[in-house]
Amino acid sequence: MMKKQTFSTAELTMIGMYTALLAVLSIVQIPMPSGVPITLQTFAVSLCGYCLGRRNGTLCILLYLLLGVVGVPVFTGMTGGVGKLFGFTGGFLYGFLFLAFACGLGSRMKHQMAAAGSGLAGLLICHLLGSFHYSVVASAPDARVSFAQAFLLVSAPYLVKDVLSVIGALLVSLALKKTLARGGIALQKPSA
Repeated sequence: MMKKQTFSTAELTMIGMYTALLAVLSIVQIPMPSGVPITLQTFAVSLCGYCLGRRNGTLCILLYLLLGVVGVPVFTGMTGGVGKLFGFTGGFLYGFLFLAFACGLGSRMKHQMAAAGSGLAGLLICHLLGSFHYSVVASAPDARVSFAQAFLLVSAPYLVKDVLSVIGALLVSLALKKTLARGGIALQKPSA
């Protein structure tokens, strides 16, 4: 028989707070000619995973996506709506679920290099999904955009920033957990 998954008030509060943090860090953007802006979303998504764990971190991203899909302006540039999932950045948006999950897996690893590697694997999945999605959306009947072209346009220019974002989120989460532990507060359940 499966154990029923429940959430404590503290977990629900943390999921809400980190979802709000992600929304705020998504607002600020630097537009790019490709249609994929530079934002702090990768850092925020990674932080959600590393701080909250795989279950709660992924739920945080799912909540963020649901808010955006129903029209709450939480996506880049204070936009929302289901059309964003089918636009140029849609693959990155649903790729964030994999990034948060992978960072959440890494949050339980004892070695920081393994934790960073787990987050970077999630980042790779996110970028592959984003590039594939872009190649499909940007292709026209008379001009196809290949996966390689899409990767060079919407993924490669962002890789250094995104790798630094994942590593930075890991370091911030470690410092945050250590500080909160001194006050007797844990961001994750010991077994989560």
